[in-house]
Order: sequence, then C-alpha cells, then structure tokens
Amino acid sequence: MRPAERALAAIGILCIAAALVIIWVARLSIPRDLYVSELGAEGMSTAQAFQVALVLIVIGGVAIGWAGRAIRSRPRILNLWSPSLTLFVASGFFLVASQVPCTPGCPVPYGPGFTWPDFVHTTAALFAFAAACWTIFQCAFAAGHRALRVFSLIASIAVAVIAGAGGLMSLLNWNADFGSRLELVATTIGLAWILVFGLVLLVSPHRQQDLVGEDDEAMDLALVSVDPPALGVGADRDEVLVPLPDDERPLGA
Repeated sequence: MRPAERALAAIGILCIAAALVIIWVARLSIPRDLYVSELGAEGMSTAQAFQVALVLIVIGGVAIGWAGRAIRSRPRILNLWSPSLTLFVASGFFLVASQVPCTPGCPVPYGPGFTWPDFVHTTAALFAFAAACWTIFQCAFAAGHRALRVFSLIASIAVAVIAGAGGLMSLLNWNADFGSRLELVATTIGLAWILVFGLVLLVSPHRQQDLVGEDDEAMDLALVSVDPPALGVGADRDEVLVPLPDDERPLGA
C-alpha cells in the first residue's frame, strides 16, 4: 500500500473510533431509551455532538473505502462493483442524515405525525444501513484476507438481523425501548467493522495477491505439441530456436 493510502486508512480509523466514542458518550448521557437518530433531534443536548459523529463517519468511511478500493469480491453478483464503492454510497446517505435531523422523538414518518425532515432522515439512514450491510457482505466473500472474510460474514448477518428487528419494532411501535437498544448494538457492530476493515488495510502485508486474488490453485501440467515451422520460429531437426536475452542456444523440443 502506498504511503498516502496508509495515511488515509489511519485517518479513517481515527474518525470512526472518535465517532463511536461520541455516540456512546451521548447515548449514556440520556437517562432513557431512545433510538440513535433521536440523539440528533432538534432540541436534544446531544444534537451537535451527534451531527459531528455522523460527519466523522462520512470522512472515515470515504478514507477507508479509498484505501481499500483494490479489494474485490469473488462471486460475480457481488463483484459488479467494489465494496469501496458501496461504502462511498453508505457514507453519502450518512451525510444526508447528518444534515437533516429528525424532529423531537423521531416519529415514524407516516400517518398524522408525518414530517418531511423525519421522512428524509429515516430514508437516508435506512439506505445508509442497507449499503453498509452490503459492503460488509461483499467483503465476506473478498479475495484474500481470510480473517476479514470470517469477521465480515458474522458482522453482516448480525447487523442485518439486529437492525432489521429494531427497525420493525419502531415501525410497529411495539417494544420500542428494546428496539432502540438493538439499533445501538447494530450501529456499534457496523462501525466496529469499518474500524477493523481500516486496521486490516493498515497492518496487513499488502501483496498484490492479497488485494485482488488468492494463491493460484494447483493444477496438472500438460504437454502441448507444436509445429515450429507453422509458428514461424526456425527449426533445425528436432530443435526449436528460441531467442533469449543472454543465451540464444537452441533448446531441445
């Protein structure tokens, strides 16, 4: 990895770590259960800190994504674009969510409580989580980095299931307090994965092989008959003349 890319990975790691700390400190400062997005609602004492945390997530996601843009997935359907591109998309939606906070209480944006800020924030957050999950899932089948693949597979399933359950509880307005805790756990796992992704990029021995493919698989050797005259390389009895940089002696056919 180039020095500039290593620097980007380090910057991204620091940003994501700082965002994770800010979110947890903000959440622990509120003596009641609430969804993560409500930390940034208008009138909340944590609103400004939460906005800073979201912006740090955007910066960290873009920096780490750029540093890891050479990583690709093996399955064709997951390899249509790189995990980094998906991470860029997730970061973009997080940026929208940071700039359009929800209203106090962060109500579900339908019915009599519908407001456009809640709709924009909720939609952006939903797409951001979905893109983040897809990024993690792509890395679960990435070429090379076996440890990252295993962690990514576990994290992608955990984030999808936990965040999905928390979101449904919010939409159905059923046991929302417990659902908010699930959302916080899913958020933590997702940010922790980006952090680990950056660390893998920073500390692993980045051979080209690690980034774009694994070791070549063993295969049987096969002899292929050739017709030297047809190939246009002169022939002398059973010898083929092969021009070499330092040694032009004939090789036995």
